[in-house]
Parts: sequence; C-alpha cells; structure tokens
Amino acid sequence: MATHEQDALGTRTIERITWRLMPLLGLMYLIAYIDRQNVSYAKLQMVGDLGLSEAAYGFGASLFFLAYFLFEVPSNVIMERVGARVWFTRIMATWGLITILLGFTQGTVMFYVLRFLLGAAEAGFFPGVLYALTLWFPQDYRGRMVGWFMIASAVANAVGAAIGGALLDLDGTLGFRGWQWVFLATGLPAVLLAFVVFFILPDRPERAPWLDAGQKKWLADTLAREQATTPHTDHTNPFRVLTDRRVVLLALLYVAFPLAAYGLSYWLPTVVKGFGVSNTVNGFINIIPWICVGLALWWVPRHAARTGETTWHIAGPALVGAAGLILSVLLPGDAVKFACLCVAAAGIFSGQPVFWSLPPTFLRGATAAAGIAMINSVGNLGGFVAQNVVPWIRDATGSNLTPMLFLAACLLVGVVMVFVVQAVLRKPARESLADVTLARH
Repeated sequence: MATHEQDALGTRTIERITWRLMPLLGLMYLIAYIDRQNVSYAKLQMVGDLGLSEAAYGFGASLFFLAYFLFEVPSNVIMERVGARVWFTRIMATWGLITILLGFTQGTVMFYVLRFLLGAAEAGFFPGVLYALTLWFPQDYRGRMVGWFMIASAVANAVGAAIGGALLDLDGTLGFRGWQWVFLATGLPAVLLAFVVFFILPDRPERAPWLDAGQKKWLADTLAREQATTPHTDHTNPFRVLTDRRVVLLALLYVAFPLAAYGLSYWLPTVVKGFGVSNTVNGFINIIPWICVGLALWWVPRHAARTGETTWHIAGPALVGAAGLILSVLLPGDAVKFACLCVAAAGIFSGQPVFWSLPPTFLRGATAAAGIAMINSVGNLGGFVAQNVVPWIRDATGSNLTPMLFLAACLLVGVVMVFVVQAVLRKPARESLADVTLARH
C-alpha cells in the first residue's frame, strides 16, 4: 500500500478510535473526579454537623489516597488480565455506591472508613485508562489523548463547582442536609454509568466492532513497530517493576503534581468562601480556574507533540504554577489573588499529559500496567500529604493562602526532578538495552 494511503488509513483509524473511545473515558473520569472533589463542598456543612476539626476533616479526606496507594498496583495488574470492560464496570459501581453511603455518614469513624473504602474502590481507574491508551494509540498521539482525557477533570471541577454549591443550598429538602445531597447526587451517576460501560466498552482494539479489519491491522502493525524499535522492560513478574529506578524516580517526581493540585482544588472553595459569597455563588466562581485548566490541557500537549520537546513542557507549566501560588500570597486584593490561583491551577495540571507520555517509552504489557499504577499511586500520596499538611498550616497560621507557599515549594522541587528524571531516561540506547537484559534475568 502506498505511503499516502497508509497515512490516510492511520488518520481514519485514530479519528475513529478517538471519537468512539475518548468521550466515554472522559465521561467516566468526569464522574470520578466529581466524586473525589465533592467532599470539598460537603465539608462546608459536614464539618459542623459531625463535629470535625479542620485537621480531622483533612485526615479523613486524605485516607482516600492511602487506600489508593495500597490497592492501585494490584488493581491495574488485575485489569490487564481480566480486561478494561469488566474491571472499569466494577470500579465505577463500587465507588458510586460508597459515595452514596457517604451521604449517610453518622460520625468521624464512619467518615474515615468510607473515605478509605472509596480510595480502595477507585484504585486502578486512572492508571488503568493510561495503560489502556497504550493499547489503542501510538506514542505520537498519547500525550494529546491524555490531555483530552484530563480535560474531563477540568470539566468535572467546573461542573462540581457549579453543582456543589447548588446542592448545598438544597439543605432541608426531603429531610436531607445540603452536604448529604452532595454525596447522593454525585454517587448515583457512577452506578448508572457502570452498566453502560459493561455493554459498550471494548477490552482491546481487536474486539472493537467499529474498527474494520484494515484499521485493526494498521494499529497492530504500528504498535508492533514501535515496540520493536524502542528498548522496553517487560518483567516476567510485573511487580518487579516496583524496583525499577526509572519508575521510582518518575513516581517521586509525580508526587509534586497531585500534592499541589489537591492542595489547591480542595481548598479553593474555602478560599472563595472568604470573599463573603453564598454557597451557590462560591460554586460558580470556582468554575473559572477550571476553564483555565481546560484550555491549558488542550494547548500544552499539542505544542509538545508539534515540537517533539517534553522536558520544558513538564517543567515550564510547573514553574508557572509555583509562581501563581506565590503571587497569590504576595499580591494584595481578593480578585488579584484569585486570578493568580487560576494561573496556578492551569500550570499545575497542563504538564501532566506530557509527563504521562514518558512511562510507555520503556514499559510494556503487564509491566507497563504495574509501572504506571505504581507511579500514580506513589504520586497520589501527595494528596494524602496535601490534605494533612495544608489544614495543619492553615490552623497554625489562621490563613487560607499561606499554605500556598508550601505547595509552591513542592512544585519547585518537582521542576528540579524533571531534569533529573529526563537525564536518566535519555541515557544511551546501549545502556537501556543492558538494563532490559539485566531485568529479564
């Protein structure tokens, strides 16, 4: 087949996969992210109702990430074996039910238990999608696809911001408090979508009824050529990837991003509440940062793919994020501070799709599933840190904005780590091949 015909076939294949797969994955992530963030709005009432201190609330909210850390790698290894359709269905159904149960929380211990179970239920979803994308898209497209996927998180934050405040204002309807409505109304869509996922999500490209034989062959051949020309680590036991120094370094680097992201997004509603607005207005104001995030997530991965540069497309946005956080403390005026936080949010999120294009360059198969999950699980411990350290700093200083300096410092450490990690990943090919040979023995 002529080169231009192959290119046309490839374009049609990628477009078909994108439009068939990405909207569903994005919708799943949108619901998942709303279910993660809903506690930040419920907090505005439930802290008083349950008699929680800010520190106790932060600890309970952070237990999600502890469970996430413990169950992420096993979950992704299971998904690689049983397939995305069954495993994503299980994940969505269980996290939806637990979110609904959070609406009936009676006390501190129950809140702690349910937040831990929610993390265990959702563990494996985000890295599972990242692994699934390696089965559907060649390397050149993955950063953009992760960007599209993560735009759902920005939409989720915007939607969550809009409905979170509005649901709080349903306080007293049908005998439920506003914070209970937050959990009930956001948990049900996950349960309903689980059934949709079971019936329409293919496990792998070869099982997709909407790809013809030629498109399946083009994708299989393209991915096979990539694997043949790129040194990969493929451990017989996928759990051995947990000691791969490249994976460990990527995991340590990634800590900075969830730490900054969750520290910011979980506390933005509290910061805006300090402006003296109602719950509903608070929610609508919080749409603005996530519009900025969505635009940045659209642009940065595309620019990285067009230029072929990755280091500064990860480090640059992180620097912007750190600067935004610092300026939000130093500059006067509520509107200016909020604008700085909008810029910070865009910087914190927009380099992450480029970051996630790195692990598939040296991992594949079950090893890739375990490695990606390990990076995400360790990185998300940043959320655990954020939800304990940020409220501790807030309680100690009496300020909602001073903790932003801590988050900025963590991002700056992450920027330094970007260059360290890239130096390791870019070692001469003969060293990479030697590492692969050693890993297999």
